[in-house]
Amino acid sequence: AKVLKKESRRVAREISATMQGMQSPIMVMNTNTKRETGRTAQLNNIAAAKAVSDIIRTTLGPRSMLKMILDASGGIVLTNDGNAILREIDVTHPAAKSMIELSRTQDEEVGDGTTSVIILAGEILHLSQPFLEKDIHPTVIVRAYMKALDAAVKIIDELSFPVDIDDREQLMNIINSCIGTKYTSRFGPLMANLALEAVLCVAVQNPDGTREVDIKKYAKIEKIAGGSIEDCRVLKGVMMNKDVVAPGRMRRRVEKPRVMLLDCSLEYKKGENQTNVEITKEEDWATLLKMEEEWIQGVCSTIASFKPDVVVTEKGLSDLATHYLTKAGIVALRRVRKTDNNRIARATGATIVHRVEELREEDIGTGAGLFKVEKLGEEYFTFFVDCEDPKACSIILRGASRDVLNEVERNLHDAMGVARNVVHDPRLLPGGGAVEMAVSRAIAEEALKIEGVEQWPFKAVGQALEVIPRTLAQNCGANVIRTLTKLRAKHAESTAAETGGRACTFGIDGNKGTIVDMKELGIWEAYAVKVQSIKTAVESAAMLLRIDDIVSGLSQKGNQAAAGTGTGVAPANDDDEDPPEKLGE
Repeated sequence: AKVLKKESRRVAREISATMQGMQSPIMVMNTNTKRETGRTAQLNNIAAAKAVSDIIRTTLGPRSMLKMILDASGGIVLTNDGNAILREIDVTHPAAKSMIELSRTQDEEVGDGTTSVIILAGEILHLSQPFLEKDIHPTVIVRAYMKALDAAVKIIDELSFPVDIDDREQLMNIINSCIGTKYTSRFGPLMANLALEAVLCVAVQNPDGTREVDIKKYAKIEKIAGGSIEDCRVLKGVMMNKDVVAPGRMRRRVEKPRVMLLDCSLEYKKGENQTNVEITKEEDWATLLKMEEEWIQGVCSTIASFKPDVVVTEKGLSDLATHYLTKAGIVALRRVRKTDNNRIARATGATIVHRVEELREEDIGTGAGLFKVEKLGEEYFTFFVDCEDPKACSIILRGASRDVLNEVERNLHDAMGVARNVVHDPRLLPGGGAVEMAVSRAIAEEALKIEGVEQWPFKAVGQALEVIPRTLAQNCGANVIRTLTKLRAKHAESTAAETGGRACTFGIDGNKGTIVDMKELGIWEAYAVKVQSIKTAVESAAMLLRIDDIVSGLSQKGNQAAAGTGTGVAPANDDDEDPPEKLGE
């Protein structure tokens, strides 16, 4: 019994010593934080990216389907423009948000290829999954992807050929192949003409020989409901939604007007803050009013001495100033937007003046052929048209409804983006998936020269590029496997024999699903669009693969679930973990 007691005491002492040696776990992060690490995070990112690309896969090509989206304000968006669709979709997963950002970047940079870039990035990530499951390190995969991207750009450079930007027919072909996948393709060459006219109008030759095309500032799209699509036109000048200040007394039509642009107000200056004036005599009040009137009269007589026909100001214009200007036979417009004033300046050759005292004769614009005010629909619009050398223009869009007009505007924006890219970088590539197929085949050959594990991901980029011709065939109802096999065979034959090693230009006719030489069909794409979409897709896939930890904390409201993990669906309220105050009890 004594021996057992001694033994039990010794065991108890050892246990207590062990317990003292063990430390309690250290809580570094908030217990309410949701966290995914390693393989789980990477696979969830891939699943989210694939889900986003599957949403808009059917909107690629001339036989694309439309998407109808109910936006937050209750309006309807009806479109097949990748960027417009993804802009309206509300997602919670951070990887999905990153994918949507790609589409916006592509739209801002080159204006077209927003659908292609998402589909391509989704496919590259999808093909990365087997490598992760084989325990290939993401850094190795990314390194191979970057090598494949360099190889792809080199091959695209070989495939491209220069285009003469003065050849209107070739430029029209490029823009038509962009619009061919859009809603407005049914109206024939109308949209392509509008886009080309607008871009050539605002193009400015720089002293170093390059061309500057700023369609955002100087090509304004005005949407007016009513009329038919055929009434759309590009004005050689500027149009804005304004009427003259005194409609009954001022002229609404002036031929060859002298235009004066101001950005100062033509009314008596008020004090910056509250101003008190103490008057002891009654006559002083009359003197004050008279001084105001004399100041306005002096400003108006200074303006009238330059004999302008039209005065445009960005600020206010008082009734008294209107009276003096009307007496001098001058037409006035007030509270014009800064952007509109800049366009008028560029179209008429006028200079915007900040103070009336600084006016000079050379500040007056004489470039406009006609100033007129017309009523379109329910509103009055002012036109400065028939300009001698307009470097700014307005595009009038007419259509049956707001939805149609919004879609036409999106299509026109893409078309102008393509025209601008060709003017900036006059190189062309064959469309219809021909470039992707040629690059895919060349990368497969190049992969044989690479040793080690990197060979597989390198080859995977080439396989991912095949998603573009595959989707084109899918969307027009062709037999996908048979068509793609034929296209691969055609590229293998042509490259070896006929073209002396150069890549061939065969692709898929998006309307019929057959294999056609893109040179004969006349489907061309701008070099900038294609290179930008491949670069953006590969680089974003590489970035998402290198994420191995997703931490999403609670929002400041306290009770809301941590968004941004799993499949992109936010958890229900009853799934919330205990808030911090409960955990402390």
